[in-house]
Amino acid sequence: MTDRMDKILEQLNPQQREAASHIDGPMLILAGAGSGKTKTITSRLAYLLSIGIDPANTLTLTFTNKAASQMRERALSMIENPIYPPLLCTFHKFGLIFLKFNIERLGRKNDFVVIDTDDKKRIIKQISKELPTPLVASEISRYKNSLIDPLQAIEQAEHPNYKKISAIYRTYQEYIEENNLVDFDDLLMLTYRLLDENEDLRESISERYRYIMVDEYQDTNELQLQLLKKLCHSHTNLCVVGDDDQSIYGWRGANIKNILEFANMFDGTKVVKLENNYRSTEEILNAANLLIQHNRGRLGKKLISTKGKGKPVELFQSHDENEEADKIARVIKKLIESGVPAGEIAVLYRINALSRSLEEGLNRAKIPYQLVGGVRFYERAEIKDIISYLRIIANSHDDFSFKRVINRPKRGIGKATIEKIEKAAYEKRQSLCQFLGETPKAELSKLLSKKAYAAINRFINDLEIMQETLERSTMEFIEILEPTIGLKEYYAAMPDGMERVLNLDEFYGLFRDMVKKNPDITLDEFLNEISLQSDQDQIKGEQISIMSVHASKGLEFAHLFVIGMEEEFFPLLGDGWDIGEERRLGYVAMTRAKETLTLSTVQSRFHKGRRKHLDKSRFLTEAGLLEGSLVIEKSVGYKKGDLVKHKLFGIGRVLGVSRAGRDFKLQINFGGDRREILSSFVERV
Repeated sequence: MTDRMDKILEQLNPQQREAASHIDGPMLILAGAGSGKTKTITSRLAYLLSIGIDPANTLTLTFTNKAASQMRERALSMIENPIYPPLLCTFHKFGLIFLKFNIERLGRKNDFVVIDTDDKKRIIKQISKELPTPLVASEISRYKNSLIDPLQAIEQAEHPNYKKISAIYRTYQEYIEENNLVDFDDLLMLTYRLLDENEDLRESISERYRYIMVDEYQDTNELQLQLLKKLCHSHTNLCVVGDDDQSIYGWRGANIKNILEFANMFDGTKVVKLENNYRSTEEILNAANLLIQHNRGRLGKKLISTKGKGKPVELFQSHDENEEADKIARVIKKLIESGVPAGEIAVLYRINALSRSLEEGLNRAKIPYQLVGGVRFYERAEIKDIISYLRIIANSHDDFSFKRVINRPKRGIGKATIEKIEKAAYEKRQSLCQFLGETPKAELSKLLSKKAYAAINRFINDLEIMQETLERSTMEFIEILEPTIGLKEYYAAMPDGMERVLNLDEFYGLFRDMVKKNPDITLDEFLNEISLQSDQDQIKGEQISIMSVHASKGLEFAHLFVIGMEEEFFPLLGDGWDIGEERRLGYVAMTRAKETLTLSTVQSRFHKGRRKHLDKSRFLTEAGLLEGSLVIEKSVGYKKGDLVKHKLFGIGRVLGVSRAGRDFKLQINFGGDRREILSSFVERV
């Protein structure tokens, strides 16, 4: 056992070893970019198992499937013949597993289907088109992540729009519960609710997972923090790994206070700082360190390069975006011609609108690229269709999916016919599929036209044949799927038909491959796996990558370019801007580079329909690339959309943020009463 322990620890530096060999009690591993945090956390997991901790008593949580997969592979390579692999997954995958075993305590069936954001928006649009669907979807997500149920939302709503949103929330929740659907927020909210309401469950799950680790802890939101506290009900063996300087998801609910105040929340916290950087050269890190020093409210650390000095950070200055794109394309072409793999080159931007000129420049230079974070594979119409077919086959009571594909390919079934079927099914308290399959022919003939009846009858028969085939053999089911439904023929007739057909082929190939690798996988499991995929799960080599800074998080490239280094573009300025988070974004962008880093600025850009002359980004001065001095600014900490509380006026929502001397002025809507309040007089809800 001692030899195995030594072998695990011998590849680590002193700070990594200290973190990996810590066993009991809370620990914060403050891991700078490129400091080997994944190596440290996986080594700690392997170390725990090497001293006899049961793999079943460990739980390691992260944020992306890609990160979870990499960590699982690394950990298992260090563990000799584990009885079974430890649970290492995303927060949402953990919620999915937990609900499969326990959702029946809420009076729900465990054959639920997970819906994604696009499905959620479609349901909302069916309920009401009065308010913008993205706004309603976002507010419902806020409610759930704040553990506010529909009735509480209705009680709290004062402004007319929020009264409407809370009413839509109630109808939406009733719909997804009736159809046994679960959205992404439910995966965590319902898990928390079960643990909060059931002491026996809380006790048993906490006793089971006695050693919990969380990667990318700076990205956790309030609900995830509360969930972790429930999981640690009977112990304090919580190890979190993160970097407050890389907290860049405040706009989607991540709370930087979770990492900044971790030691105050958990008594006796051990703090280990990982500052040796194994990714970037000294020149790159000097610029990144100088930039981030301008932020207040940091835990404080300084990255130290282990790779030597390297080439100086380069600054491109161009007249406009076209000259900028051509300059970058020329350099990239030289890099590729010199033998640099295309996958080691990337161009980042703060806002997606800047990709247009960049794409045109790369096209002119005939440089192949992939746009990471464009239309996601699983959000393309043809892929949503095939997934909907699979959902009906897995759960014939899924009315939402049924309605999506009943007329795709076209079957001559109009909106009026579908409404008739819906009304009749509702009166019988049956799902659409159940109603059409069980209602006598004579009764259906009165309701439907001859043509519609024939088309629907064929559709129901096809579904039954596919369900019967699936029961015999999943692989045989895949083979008959496309010939039975004919989606490829339907999409081939469209202007972009070839691309859509290729996308369908890719999906069928993925399905086959997953079944080959795991012959026992059920259709439900396959559907739930693909619903948890993310942008970065699709990244492949052989092309250079262009993407937003947010999409680059967790990635690294030998040669990196960052465009748009101008005020209003990077940092992004306007209502609700948080210069602290913008600066952390700049820090994240710079620390993706391994060998060379090039920042690019222009005098003017064609943006939002007009050409605009711009000032160079303050970040260029702060990073030491242009003349200037160190000015530490106070971060506002609030942005448009945040809920805040005032002692006199109660709870309100931030409408805008502006500077007021050394403080910030917030425009706040207190239930219809709009006021301007200094940020130091309110607190976040």
